[in-house]
Amino acid sequence: MVKTLRVLYAAGPGDVLGTYKYWVTGQDDPLQVSVTYSGQFYDACKALNAQAYVISYCGDRQLLQEEQFTIEHRPKPLTKASGLLYHVRELWYGLGLIATAIRFRANVALVSDGTTHWFVLSLLSWLGVQVIPSVHCVLWRQNIPQKVTEKWLLRLSRNLFTKNCVASLAVSDDISEQIKDLTSGQHKPILRFSPLYRKTQFEGISRPDKNCSPFRVLFVGRIETVKGVFDLLEIAKRFVSEGIENITFDLCGTGSELESLRLAAKEAGLDPLFVCHGHCNKSRMREMFSQSHVVIVPTRTEFAEGFNKVVAEGILSGRPVVTSSVCPSLAPLQKAIVEVPPNDVKSYGDALLKLYNEREFYEEKCEGCLELQKQFYDPSRSWGAKLQSIFVAIQEKRELSEYLDSKQLNSSTIEY
Repeated sequence: MVKTLRVLYAAGPGDVLGTYKYWVTGQDDPLQVSVTYSGQFYDACKALNAQAYVISYCGDRQLLQEEQFTIEHRPKPLTKASGLLYHVRELWYGLGLIATAIRFRANVALVSDGTTHWFVLSLLSWLGVQVIPSVHCVLWRQNIPQKVTEKWLLRLSRNLFTKNCVASLAVSDDISEQIKDLTSGQHKPILRFSPLYRKTQFEGISRPDKNCSPFRVLFVGRIETVKGVFDLLEIAKRFVSEGIENITFDLCGTGSELESLRLAAKEAGLDPLFVCHGHCNKSRMREMFSQSHVVIVPTRTEFAEGFNKVVAEGILSGRPVVTSSVCPSLAPLQKAIVEVPPNDVKSYGDALLKLYNEREFYEEKCEGCLELQKQFYDPSRSWGAKLQSIFVAIQEKRELSEYLDSKQLNSSTIEY
């Protein structure tokens, strides 16, 4: 007898309600460049006739109840909490999710990182709910020492990955390696996935013209110090001081430091060369990628990065990407990447100058982009495809490894 799935999906901070309103009309969310994870989740539930309760801590409180889906925006309280208060808040939010799972009679819980502390989810397993952690950021920052609190939280979370989950979804090899390290190799299956994009989003974007002036550097992401935006301002200042005024910076995104960054750029006299565009929708982002020559991802070591989608988007647009090892899983992408030491503002600037000055090197990296694009258009490598394989195994009451083997889905992206 096939098991009826009732899934609690704690989706993180995304606008799951906004995406749903586009999904029911057969459209992708136009505010996102990639295919959203929540959209892929709705597809998986529709394919398997699963009932779902979807919760995000996005924005203001909202609730939509329909026949198959209940979708709730449940913001976290005390958004600026730190120290002990922060951990109490995370625990409280996690317990609220568990209470919802019980009321909803969930038999599966899919939980994205950042929702609550991982160890809290072991309570769901004890209640008979099959847990699937969806890990989009590294479990710990790789370039700085762990704090005592972080070490204890990881120790408490170990059992989730060893025996209290059915499988984990991981967006990068670095995350997979950390799960293996945390569990001493005694982990439940880890399914590696790639961000998914529609080919139409990048079709028609012409190859960058190195002779087109100015040479445009594109940043896409949250405007926060940990994302390296003020490092970019320092690079722009350096270039101007060295008489290089043919390299400009376009920054797309919003964040708590947006106005401060705009003001700092204005005070430095960099207005025409350093432009903060704010939020850009999908069509506007297409224009920005088309106009750019190179994409930069200068995330600092203070931030626990996952697979940064902007790296993939730069490659899909045919633009070389300058970044550091703070962004995991760079090894397979080296043909399109210029990798520099983390937090090294001078090296970031030097990398941009090398791409600007050395035409052969620049063209080589552009060619590398073309070789790497196919993987990001492949639905079989996507989060949704890997999730659906776990759902089917649960629904058919089969061991995941047995099911994957029977469907010839066992590959290098799955680790036991």
